[in-house]
Amino acid sequence: MSALTDKLDRAEHGPGPGLWSLLVCVVGLAVVGVVGVLAKQPWVFPSLGPTLMVLAETPAQPAAHPRNVVSGHVVGVFCGYLALLVTGLVDHPTVLQEGLHAPRVVAACLSVGLTALVLQLMGTPHPPAGATTLIVSLGLFKTERSLAVLLVSVAVCTLVATTLNRGLGVHQQGVRRT
Repeated sequence: MSALTDKLDRAEHGPGPGLWSLLVCVVGLAVVGVVGVLAKQPWVFPSLGPTLMVLAETPAQPAAHPRNVVSGHVVGVFCGYLALLVTGLVDHPTVLQEGLHAPRVVAACLSVGLTALVLQLMGTPHPPAGATTLIVSLGLFKTERSLAVLLVSVAVCTLVATTLNRGLGVHQQGVRRT
């Protein structure tokens, strides 16, 4: 890793930050991907991409604070499931199977709006949680087990990315502190 840290030290505006983002995203997704394959569970899902990008590209921003990341996705799951309950869609097939209809649009709008409101009230912004709440309100993940897997996967990705960032002293621009 010494060669990587030296390269990041010299790369104020070059490819260093991009290479660092690549590394954090690849390692974070690889870890949960391997666990998912071994567990035969969907540990990789769409909102992990933007979450890892926020953690890698803007680690000093509030949205990248581990508390915000984890609480954002917890709130997203809760609000997404609440939207399914309110609209009576808990027992319906996913949007991919059933198609888009008015109650599903209401669930999607409600879930994203509530997630944004709650995160603002808590002072814990994390925009990728908007993708998580849509995953739930669209019925893609809605069983207790799949929601637990989703949250554990977020926690593992957050731990991996935060550990990588702290290990090399990476700050907001993705280069090592001098």
